[in-house]
Amino acid sequence: MDRPAQARRTAGPGGTSRRTALRAGLGAALGAGALPALPGAAHAAEQPAGQHPRAIGGTKIRNVTGPDETGQFAAPWTDLGIPALCPDGSMLHVGGDTFDGGGVGGPDWRAPVGLRSGSDLGSLVVTGSVGGAHAVGLVPESHEGGTTAIPSDVFTVGDTMYMHLMRGVIFQTHHSDFWRSTDNGETWEYLCQWPGDLLGGQFQQKSYAVADDGFCYVLSSVFNREVPSDLLLHRVPQDRLGEPAAYEPWGFADGAWAWGNPATTVTARRKWGEICFRALGGKYAFTWLNMEPLSMRAQVFASPTSDLTTTPEQTVIVPTTPGNEQGNAVARPYGGFIYPGSTFDDFHIAVSQWYDDQNYRVMQYRIDGLSQG
Repeated sequence: MDRPAQARRTAGPGGTSRRTALRAGLGAALGAGALPALPGAAHAAEQPAGQHPRAIGGTKIRNVTGPDETGQFAAPWTDLGIPALCPDGSMLHVGGDTFDGGGVGGPDWRAPVGLRSGSDLGSLVVTGSVGGAHAVGLVPESHEGGTTAIPSDVFTVGDTMYMHLMRGVIFQTHHSDFWRSTDNGETWEYLCQWPGDLLGGQFQQKSYAVADDGFCYVLSSVFNREVPSDLLLHRVPQDRLGEPAAYEPWGFADGAWAWGNPATTVTARRKWGEICFRALGGKYAFTWLNMEPLSMRAQVFASPTSDLTTTPEQTVIVPTTPGNEQGNAVARPYGGFIYPGSTFDDFHIAVSQWYDDQNYRVMQYRIDGLSQG
């Protein structure tokens, strides 16, 4: 197959900095807003659970990245840390924009990178990287014109790992592309790509739940915290993940929901941050960064096609200011990816943080009291 085209969007005068884009999104999210009515779906009116989400507790377990944790791999400053269980039983943490030097924006900009640890949730200490002593970019990305390659998901099916990337200037996705690895994330092979404007841009950010029925179920949204987006659902056979034509939408038409109908939002439109969708314990867990009001939330439901408009939302991380962090209160939180090995009674997520050039990291949080519905 052809290699992916270089993203052709360029930064504005002086460049569109990741710092400006992310801080603008998180800052604007501190204001609350009403959820708009859901267009085109018979069962979906306003999010009843979204008005009063159930608040639960949490505890920080450790910093996963930072100068002390990952500086030895030339990756003291990185975020996201999407965790995936490798076929060999180890854990790969896939970071986004990564820098060496004295802080964010320092030298040696790479994205994405892969950091390695064991898979025991009680001892997630990074002991290596893809690249050895110097974490390398997992795929080609020149960052020319301010473009980057932001991972939205990394997951494993059998002996193969898959990675989905959003390419272009941050929050201006030119296209997304899809890669696979058969050597535990050491090398990656390009599979396919999707244009950034597909489905109104609502197929930019994707997260995959690997089910036991031979399908992966895919939730997707716009990748821009300032733009309200639907949340779309597709399914794809696990042996056809690299074939865009194999992704079948779930939608409402002619009075009924069915696979193959035009894609219809499965919940109320809102401004989405990062999303994570996983099959877990015979059910499904969905976590996301909620922008209005700012919080990290979770839903647990029985089926990929469950009605998310009536599924309770649970607030798992709340925002606070630097110096006032305790429990599940985090200064400038984002991310929120579910750790492999989690159960509903022992639920762990990777939370990113960025509020100045020396506070840009991935942290492990344990969430207490998550309800299964």
